[in-house]
Amino acid sequence: MVIIIAAASENNALGKNNQLLWHLPDDFKRFKQLTTGHYIAMGRKTFESFPKPLPNRTHVVITRQENYHPEGCIVVDSIEKAVAAVPENEDVYIIGGGEIYELALPFTDKIELTRVHHNFVADTFFPEIDVMQWQLLETEYHAADEKHAFDFTFETYIRR
Repeated sequence: MVIIIAAASENNALGKNNQLLWHLPDDFKRFKQLTTGHYIAMGRKTFESFPKPLPNRTHVVITRQENYHPEGCIVVDSIEKAVAAVPENEDVYIIGGGEIYELALPFTDKIELTRVHHNFVADTFFPEIDVMQWQLLETEYHAADEKHAFDFTFETYIRR
């Protein structure tokens, strides 16, 4: 199964200057819980935004840069090759960035989205979810608190 996992604001903002726009510890916990033990596919800039590879996950990095071979990663030059690099019985989580999400949508079976209830100025955006193609299956609302500056909702979509 190909699963997009992302956190996006009400105006679909993802980030600015290759940085997230918010800090939501519960979102990080959910990301870790869902992706640990699985393949994660991402663009080069997303991969380079991490201080080191994420533990207990197989990294697939999509880049057009030749001779780019970070240690311990599978490197491919297209979303199609990223999906093909994952064994048939394994899930792959598409973790960003914006261009990769857009390219991955036609291959995606499920979207795990954290909707941050705020609008942000950004330079990277999540693609619009077409309700004719996607059914909202589950929601779980979380109010802002001392650890979370913004209200947010975990949303799970499946392809219609």
